[in-house]
Order: sequence, then C-alpha cells, then structure tokens
Amino acid sequence: MTKRIKITDTILRDAHQSQIATRMTTEQMLPILETLDNAGFNSLEVWGGATFDSCLRYLNEDPWERLRTIRKHVKNTKLQMLLRGQNLLGYKHYDDSVVELFIQKSIENGIDIIRCFDALNDVRNLEASVKAIKKYGGHAQMTICYTISDVHTDDYYCELVKEMEAMGADSICLKDMAGILTPMRAYNLVKAIKAITELPLHIHTHATSGVSEMTYLKSLEAGADSIDTANSSFSGGTSQPSTESMVLALKELGYPISVDLDACQKVAEHFKVVREHFVEEGIFNPKVLETDPNTLIYQVPGGMISNLLAQLKDAKQLDKFSEVLREVPRVRAELGYPPLVTPLSQMVGTQAVMNVLSGERYKLVPNEIREYVEGYYGKSPAPIDPVIFDYLNINPESVITERPANLIRYDINEAREELGEIAETDEDLLSYILFPQVALPFLKKKHDPFYDIPEQHVTIIF
Repeated sequence: MTKRIKITDTILRDAHQSQIATRMTTEQMLPILETLDNAGFNSLEVWGGATFDSCLRYLNEDPWERLRTIRKHVKNTKLQMLLRGQNLLGYKHYDDSVVELFIQKSIENGIDIIRCFDALNDVRNLEASVKAIKKYGGHAQMTICYTISDVHTDDYYCELVKEMEAMGADSICLKDMAGILTPMRAYNLVKAIKAITELPLHIHTHATSGVSEMTYLKSLEAGADSIDTANSSFSGGTSQPSTESMVLALKELGYPISVDLDACQKVAEHFKVVREHFVEEGIFNPKVLETDPNTLIYQVPGGMISNLLAQLKDAKQLDKFSEVLREVPRVRAELGYPPLVTPLSQMVGTQAVMNVLSGERYKLVPNEIREYVEGYYGKSPAPIDPVIFDYLNINPESVITERPANLIRYDINEAREELGEIAETDEDLLSYILFPQVALPFLKKKHDPFYDIPEQHVTIIF
C-alpha cells in the first residue's frame, strides 16, 4: 500500500509572504483558523520568515500575540515556523544565549515544528538552534537549501543529511526556495537521500518556474514523505502549488491523504475575499502569478530578478539587465557558490549590479560581502576564488575558520536594563534584540498608548 502523504499548508506564512509581502493581518486570519485546524493537515506554517518583521514594521501587531492567538484557535494541528539558524529571523548572527531564549519562547508560545536552515548550508550555524529545539521539546526539522553548481552533487547533499542526523534532526527538509528543483533532479536526489536515512523527508518548492507540481510528484514517487502546498487563494507563481489541486491529483493516483477538500474550499472562499482587499489596495501585483522560465535558465530566484530590476530602474539603467543577469552567476562562482537565499541572494545580486554599473568589477563592495569573504557568515560551499581576496585586499590567512557565533559576545541583561520597564516580558525583549529600530517605538506605545501624541500647548484665556 502507498504510504500516507503529509501536507503542510503555508497560507498563514509563506503563501502571503510570497505574494503580498507578508501583509496579511491576524484579524484577517482569525475567522477561518478553526476550519484550517480541522482540515487534516500535518502542520500549518504560521510564523517565521518575514512575518515577525512585518507585524512590527507595517501592521502594528505583536508577532508573539499573533502566535498565541493562532495557537488558541488551532488545537489539533501542529504549528510550524521557519528559522534562519543562528540568524533567527534577522540578517546577522546572534549570540547563542539569544538563540536559546528565542527558541524557548517560540515553543512556549505555541510552535511545535521549527524548520531551521543556514543560507550556506554550514551546519555549524545550526548547532545552537537544534540544541535548543531539542531541549525545549520541539521538533527539529533541519533544512538543506537546494541550489545548483558543480559542487552541489548528490554526495554533497547526502553528506549534509548525515551531519544533520548526527546532530539530532527529527526530520529533513529539502528547501528549494528559488523554484529551480526540476522533476528528474528531484527524483534522483530524493532517492539518494532516502537510501541513507530513515528520517522523514519533506520537500519545499515554489511554483515560479512552472514545474513545481511535477517536482512534487517525482519526489513522492522517489519516497519523499511530505510536501508544502498553499491554499488556492494564494497559490501558484511565487507561492507554492495549490493545496486542493495537489490533493485531488495525488488522491486520484492512489496516495492516501487525510486533507479534507470541503474544508479547503471554505478556507479558499474566505481568503479570496481577503485577496480582493489586497488587489484593491494595490498590494497584490498580478505579476506574482506569472510563470518565469528564466528562473530555470539563469538559476536565479524570481524574487531576486524582481529586486535586480528595481535596482536598475532606480539607477535608470534597465538596459543593463541582461549584462547583470550574466554577472550574477560569475559573482556567485567567485564567492564559492553560495545558495541564492536570504541574505546571500541580496548580497550576490547587489554585487553584480555594482560590478556592471561601476564599469569595474569589485570597485564598489558592500561591507556584507567583505564580511562574508572574511568568514563571518560561515564556510562557503566551495573555496572562494583567490582573485576575490586580491580585489578586496584581504589576506586569506586572516579568514576565520571557527563557528562565527563563537566570536559573538552579547549580554541579554544589558538589553534588559536598557529597556527597563518598557520590556514587560522576555518576548518584548527578544523583539527589541532582533529588530531594535522598529520594535522600540512599538514597545513604547504598547507600554504607554499616549507616548507618541505630541505635547499640546494650550493657551488659557481668562
């Protein structure tokens, strides 16, 4: 008998992050949470990624309160989040004590499964996360960022799986953030991974390139255990394939799946109304639904292509787009083939734009690229081209080889004293540590609702 396939629906996190820049509010989710809970999903992805930042920056919401609210209404289904390893939800490495406290509070507030990844697939940057997840009773889904290069072979990925299993992974996720995992490649890679581990294997992709449904099918044929889908209201394009469509097709093929399509339809009816709101507000751009084969041709994520276009448009140099696209893989190769995932996708893309627009390669170099070359992000998948050290005037002997977080010294209590009574909980404190500029005014208003009202100078007339 064909094994039961588990489904994770991303409607509450990745789906709206991919299509409307994570602008969905908790209020818009609330009426349908119990229906989602009873729809038969293995888990719901509800938190992590950009949701935390967006809640504070754009929605005037407490991300911790969102998590607690979802947990209150979702009582039967596991809640899942995406975590950037030592980066947590930000763009830099944090001290181990911050990582542990954040994971502790995430689990206490309702998270069951933590999908943790490192942008370089440097497992040293996952050590503190996995240790804390296991300590506080969570499920550690250790994640491989899929990419393509001469060094990213089946053997490379299988070695990562072995290291993750030894570190205590409860499951493995093969994360194709760019939509470049083709069906046959998926079949062969899943076969190779399942041959060396009995850990459950989850597949994540995006529909950007137009092959995602075939990729899922071939992955399941090869032995994968679960997949990510998005409710049809926010599926396709830069999001995941439609939950309803995948469930219908897989059931017809004989795969046992517990997802209730009637419940999914009710969810779709609710969120289609929500989507129309974002269409009217101009936030939902129909371009996010376009199929982009360039994703496969250039091996560049759709979102990264959009970012490159925006940078060139600002510089009034759109005619240089093809040249920049050719420069991206060249820069990536010179930097040791980092996967094009946050923050490396932004870093590589920006360097490619600078190389083209300045007319001289590496004449202008962002500080983040310099820190990456110096080893502060972790170990590059392949050796960095020696020419880069010459361009940047960096001594290769000075590059750090130890786990980058070993060099971080941070005292949480100093931040606690700095905030004083403004931080009423550890959750407030963590919001500030991760996003100080946006969290501080939010916390001040939370502590004192009238703090941002300008002082009124009243003239008293007798």
